[in-house]
Amino acid sequence: MADLLYGSGLRISKCGRLRVKDIDFGFKCIVVRNGTGDKDRTTLLPNSTIDRLQFQVERVKLLHEQDLTNDCGEVYLPYALERKYKRANQQLAWQYLFPASKCSKDPRSDKYRRHHIMDSTVQKKVAIAIREANILKHAGCHTFRHSFATRLLQKGYDIRTIQKLLGHADVKTTEIYTHVIGQGAYGVISPTDDD
Repeated sequence: MADLLYGSGLRISKCGRLRVKDIDFGFKCIVVRNGTGDKDRTTLLPNSTIDRLQFQVERVKLLHEQDLTNDCGEVYLPYALERKYKRANQQLAWQYLFPASKCSKDPRSDKYRRHHIMDSTVQKKVAIAIREANILKHAGCHTFRHSFATRLLQKGYDIRTIQKLLGHADVKTTEIYTHVIGQGAYGVISPTDDD
């Protein structure tokens, strides 16, 4: 998950809620559902994560097969999707890519289901890794998203493309990163400094 946070610029909440069907290995992209303004968007699927994500999908498949036999193989579907797509809640494509470690009772339906991993679980693991790596700066899961945007700016990608990848409604939010990379306003380097 940390690789996706950095390599795709995802927020922890969106990463944890990815469904198997949201990963498009063919087009190397990730569909992020219900982002800013309740809109879907796409972002990058880093090549470096593909093998591990394919392994993760296989892991989810095995877990889902066990859940089906244990009568907790349905997943929550938002809005009216459960009525619209009968039995879709039992299909592998709709299962969470990063499932919780155990099934639990869904208070909306009183059914036992496997939910997605909790944000706090990942945040704790990242905090431990940061501490063990002796990183002395303030950092956490959201730091990966900031690093994603900063690195893209440093590589010369335009601010509008980065805005789309991050799902920012307003480019002013994305422009914050131009100050972080020390290039002054609008990410421009003075001609006197360009050598």
